[in-house]
Amino acid sequence: MPELVSYLREALLAGDVETTRASNHGNAAAFADGHEGYLFGLAPLKTWTLAQVLGVMAERVGIDPDPVRSTGTDVIDPYKTVAALDRMRERLRVAAQRRERVLVASGHPAGIVEVHLAVVAALRAAGCEILMPAPGVALRRPGRYDNREFPLAVRYVGGVAMAAERGIALWHTHSPDGMRAMLDELESTGAAMPDLVFADHGFAGAAAAAGLDVVSFADSNDPALFVGEAEGRVSVTVPIDDNVQPHLYGPISAYLLEGIAA
Repeated sequence: MPELVSYLREALLAGDVETTRASNHGNAAAFADGHEGYLFGLAPLKTWTLAQVLGVMAERVGIDPDPVRSTGTDVIDPYKTVAALDRMRERLRVAAQRRERVLVASGHPAGIVEVHLAVVAALRAAGCEILMPAPGVALRRPGRYDNREFPLAVRYVGGVAMAAERGIALWHTHSPDGMRAMLDELESTGAAMPDLVFADHGFAGAAAAAGLDVVSFADSNDPALFVGEAEGRVSVTVPIDDNVQPHLYGPISAYLLEGIAA
């Protein structure tokens, strides 16, 4: 869709994004080295070298695969973004058609969560059950993934699970512990697991590690979910700058909602 490709470039959601080569390269190296904060709770099934991780990111995101270049600029290929959005849209259409049980979560309370909120509303309207387990439950290991010493807890806004500081403020987080807490509560109460998880960051990684069907968003400096997709453990990972001004994601939401309505 040429119009959407153009919009992604104009809004800096793809194309010449603000995420730097240093960030892409450094995070890929940290993932390859097995640093827990970069795995998003989704430990890889095999050992990945830096060159292999960058190869996956080049294939699925469009960044430079050169393991030597660690500075300058980098890109997200907008055509890869649209292709992944098409796969995500089709999975959401099926969820709506089947009226599935869906769990939605985001580590981006001031960014791409705008899309999550729109998708929750559309799926509810289509008759899906939006799950909201473990509200208020504290994350088990505060600070381990995000360098914070104070505890965070699961908090729902519009049916979307996020991480909150003592019920006061929502926080950007990479931690998988929120999703782990939600899945633990479902299991302990004998409730059925979700048919689909729509999430990002550690929320998506922990769900994929649990063997659930996951569709997700990820930036070019977050290799874990793309490697998870390459390993067949994440159904869809959409490459996109995931933390720009929330209103800029409006056309992304509209594109996905057209699929749900269909």
